[in-house]
Parts: sequence; structure tokens; C-alpha cells
Amino acid sequence: MSARQLRKPLALAIHGGAGVIERNALGADVERAILADLERVLDAGHAVLATGGTALDAVEAAVSMLEDMPSFNAGRGSVFTADGRHELDASIMDGHGRRAGAVAGVSTVRNPVRLARRVLEDSPHVFLIGEGAEQFADTQPGIERVSNDWFDTEVRREQLRQAQQREQAAWHASQDLRGQYFGTVGAVALDAYGHVAAATSTGGMTNKRWGRVGDSPLIGAGTWADARCAISCTGWGEYYIRNAVAHDIAARVAYRGDRLQAAAEDVILGEVPAHGGDGGVIALDRDGNLALVLNTTGMYRGWVRPDGSRGTAIYQEP
Repeated sequence: MSARQLRKPLALAIHGGAGVIERNALGADVERAILADLERVLDAGHAVLATGGTALDAVEAAVSMLEDMPSFNAGRGSVFTADGRHELDASIMDGHGRRAGAVAGVSTVRNPVRLARRVLEDSPHVFLIGEGAEQFADTQPGIERVSNDWFDTEVRREQLRQAQQREQAAWHASQDLRGQYFGTVGAVALDAYGHVAAATSTGGMTNKRWGRVGDSPLIGAGTWADARCAISCTGWGEYYIRNAVAHDIAARVAYRGDRLQAAAEDVILGEVPAHGGDGGVIALDRDGNLALVLNTTGMYRGWVRPDGSRGTAIYQEP
């Protein structure tokens, strides 16, 4: 990187999902462990940026680490489908040139975000699903494959059992599901070249059927990056799709000149709940401004600002 190209500001934000997260339910030990995991991911992602890596490199590194942490609903620790399996989704987008890659319904790829990046770089396509995405993975050296049960955890198995019990008691998806689906992971980054990128990964909804896909792998719904800003979403995916949440935030910045914080608040605190959904978002602009907005009781999140200040949090601010 030449002196002319070099920019000092670097920034990174990550999330591990938004939803109903209560202090008394989570427990002090679990809370400490999750915050420590978030700190580790911040360290790794920021180290990529500090050594001249791109924003795309940083978000891939951060999200792949989150996928390997069983506390979150992505990669290992993904929720179970109705038939007791795992179907994983991920996307990644580079604001420099608006290149994007996404996969959905993969079942043997350890780190779906890494496969999404290969779609971006090594295919003429943006979005691959199911068997086709797995076939593409077969052509990609370095994409680690695992058996589907590698993603299992007992916590997620118990969540499936409870969901199916509720279903048998005539509880169904048309009831209010706000806050019940959290754990999706994501990252946004600003690199020394002044470019931003975003990535998002998820195991989807507990007890999902029929190949259901949420917003996480959908460019413009759960993930977006352009020359101005990068966004990664988490929440009730159907409402993020219906409102094209990630792109809506970016469009308010691009076309109306809104500040990033205001744009994120208008959409997450206004549009999404107005239509019946909930969740959160992390967003970052090319000047290093961060917005971490949620309308639920909690969102696992962490950040490093351009001045080096950093933090992690779980609960809604008072």
C-alpha cells in the first residue's frame, strides 16, 4: 500500500444476533464467555485490517470465527430444522465494486461465509443454493467439509424439542415470533484503503421447513455494502426481506444524505416494527461512523472505532 493510498482510519463491528436476551436468563458465566468470544473476534478481525488486509478479508475472518463458536446460530451451533438437520446460509459483499457472493441451504460446509466469498471471487454468479452450492464447494480447494452432525449442540436440540412441543399444542408460526430467533452472526469493516464490506451467516429458524431461507444470504435484505456504507442485519428474517432492510438503510444515506445512525434508527426502530418484525443491525460508513441499533432486549455485539476505542455489549441500552 503506497503512502498515497494509505488511510489511517480502521473500524470494525460484529454481531452475534438479536432477540429476547434477559440478564437473569443468560447467567453471569455464559455472559462472560460470550463477551470473551466477541473480544477474540474483534482482535482477529482488527488485526487483519491493521496489517493491511482488506475489509473483505476482515469480515470473512470475523464471521468464520463466529461460525466456529457454538454460542451463536451459525456454523457449529446452528439450529435444527424440523427433520433434525442443519441448513446454513451466508453472504458477503464488497462495497468496492459491489461484488457479492451468497449460499443458502448448505449442509456440509464448515464455514459458509468462506464459500460465499468463493462464489464472489471464483464464479460468475452471486447466489448458489442447496445441492448446487455443495457441488460448487467440491470444486474449491480449502473449503472444509464436515458431516451434518458436526453442527449439533445439545442446546439447539433442546430448542427443537421445545419448538415441536409448542407446535403439537397448536402453537404455530402465525403467532407472534418477535424476539424468538436470534444468533445470526455478522461483521462490517472499514479498511485502510477507505473501502467497506459486510458479511452475515446463520443457521436460520429452529424447526424450519420446506427449505425456508431468511434474509441473511439475501443481498439487500440481510447484507449490503457500497462505496458509502456496509450493513449486516439480524432478526426476524421475513420482515427484513419484505422491507429490504440493509439496502433501505444504505439508500437513505445515498439518496437523501441521511446520517448513518439516523438511517439505521428510522428503519430498525420504525419500518421493521411497524410491519410486525424485530431485530437489529450493525452498520459502518466510509468515514468510520458506526451504528449499532436494536429494537429487542438484546443483541450480542462488539466494535472498534477509528480512534481505537472498543467495546462489547449484550443488552439494550437503558
